[in-house]
Amino acid sequence: MAASNARLLRRILKGFTGPARFYRNYYLCRPPERRPFKVFRPVGDRTSCSCEFSPNGSLFSVIPSAVVGFRWFSTLSEPLTGEDSFERIYVLDAKVDAPVADASAADVDGDCDVPLSKAKAPVVRELIESEREAWSLLKRAVVNYSGSPVGTVAANDPTEVALNYDQVFIRDFVPSAIAFLFKGDSEIVRNFLLHTLQLQSWEKTVDCYSPGQGLMPASFKVRTVPLDGSNEAFEEILDPDFGESAIGRVAPVDSGLWWIILLRAYGKITGDYALQERVDVQLGIRLILNLCLTDGFDMFPSLLVTDGSCMIDRRMGIHGHPLEIQALFYSALRCAREMISINDGSKNLVHAINNRLSALSFHIREYYWVDMKKINEIYRYKTEEYSYDAINKFNIYPDQIPSWLVDWIPERGGYLIGNLQPAHMDFRFFSLGNLWAIVSSLATPKQAEGILNLFEDKWDDLMANMPLKICYPALEFEEWRIITGSDPKNTPWSYHNGGSWPTLLWQFTLACIKIGRPELAERAVTLAEKRISNDKWPEYYDTRTGRFIGKQARLYQTWTIAGYLTSKMLLDNPNMAAILTCDEDLELLEFCICGRRKSSRTKCSRLAARSQVLV
Repeated sequence: MAASNARLLRRILKGFTGPARFYRNYYLCRPPERRPFKVFRPVGDRTSCSCEFSPNGSLFSVIPSAVVGFRWFSTLSEPLTGEDSFERIYVLDAKVDAPVADASAADVDGDCDVPLSKAKAPVVRELIESEREAWSLLKRAVVNYSGSPVGTVAANDPTEVALNYDQVFIRDFVPSAIAFLFKGDSEIVRNFLLHTLQLQSWEKTVDCYSPGQGLMPASFKVRTVPLDGSNEAFEEILDPDFGESAIGRVAPVDSGLWWIILLRAYGKITGDYALQERVDVQLGIRLILNLCLTDGFDMFPSLLVTDGSCMIDRRMGIHGHPLEIQALFYSALRCAREMISINDGSKNLVHAINNRLSALSFHIREYYWVDMKKINEIYRYKTEEYSYDAINKFNIYPDQIPSWLVDWIPERGGYLIGNLQPAHMDFRFFSLGNLWAIVSSLATPKQAEGILNLFEDKWDDLMANMPLKICYPALEFEEWRIITGSDPKNTPWSYHNGGSWPTLLWQFTLACIKIGRPELAERAVTLAEKRISNDKWPEYYDTRTGRFIGKQARLYQTWTIAGYLTSKMLLDNPNMAAILTCDEDLELLEFCICGRRKSSRTKCSRLAARSQVLV
């Protein structure tokens, strides 16, 4: 609560709150939907602001006021009591500045404490031909339900049988949603969030077994069916797929996580926080979190999933604790903590979120990170250590270090490995997991720099002719036959097995801007622009260097199109990136939840590793 009060006080003193958004050619603070109060409120009140604008769209006065449902949360699992020191409670924010009177001099910061730099008017330039084509294709991909837009189809390829590419996928729609929100078209995103929330409550059964209540569908399709058995009257329905018809019948673990992340982004960009405060939305968030935070047999804070439960939705040896799921899980917890309404019924949930965030961030930073130094340590590991203070906690055998890694890892930089289980480390580099670890601050600032250094040093491997490798290297020969089951679609350097996916451009751009390396993102976007439009916006590219269009890739793939557009808009207006990212939460790192003391039978491992997880 103290941290929340500090953020709140900072906003009052600075005289500017709320997210920024685009109003056509103007960069404005979102006007509130409710009547403002004309007086200052105590720090304990929930606040917003009302804004007055000059005719040309510039902000000239800001009136702090109260609004119901401000993001109340604490980064401590227990409240601070008896604190009256401003310096003590104000631990996460920068120095308090004087109130500002003009938007050009205002800081716009979000509840993840990510300060936007000096707010500027968005760059106005003429769209190039590939951007105009992309916007046209994106609008053509919009799906309507009962006369209103609810999402975009996965692909609009006229040369292939649709299969399930004519459905709206939750993970696929995210870059489209961000593009629409940046453009000012929020209706489609709001409709998408509410309709998928309604689908969450549908009955989900596979062979007489029903999964958890909070499961979100992987996709849905708008179907027209006869009304009450009539052959003359028809109605539209949403037909969801929770994995019952998916290849392998795998539940989409990442769908609920992406839904929470998108819900926060919608509120940040539009200022429509009322959507988050709705009873049904609050219930949906809690159901997803309850599903993820359910106690089980696992000894680790990372989320245990089956193979094919995320973007890599086929057998690729990622079962266990894949990095992609952990990064999205951490990000969703950070986002949900901001949006949950605090009351007697949610206090335990918030406490559980804080505990899980603290443990998960330590676990990933300490055990998933590898660089030259760490690999050398693993190379010298002793095995079969039976003790509470073992160095080789997961009994990793040094011979597991693959031969390709020894020569591939650069002197500067490193990355988070793909998976960690007892006696097993998956040393493959997975792009999405590493990039989202940067975006959500699951990785330390030093690790984030190291990841981008790796991209720069290994550009020919990870980017080559078309960004961006989904993983590196590909599984080949006997390893491919054993791990994928000889999957004909995931052959070496194709599809999920080392293919190049242009949709990952927007996550790469977001990570680069956050770390202050936009030139890397510009280089990647320029590389993609050379051929992506001429190649008809394919889903993925094949071969080690991404020279061929994927052998089974759909053309006019929507998230390829949307990923490109989102990247261009982020590069034009890098300040907007801060709305989608989270900065370091220092209190999570400082607070230990295990309760172990120096006199305990077992010692807390965090104390020994503190220097690593804080850098």
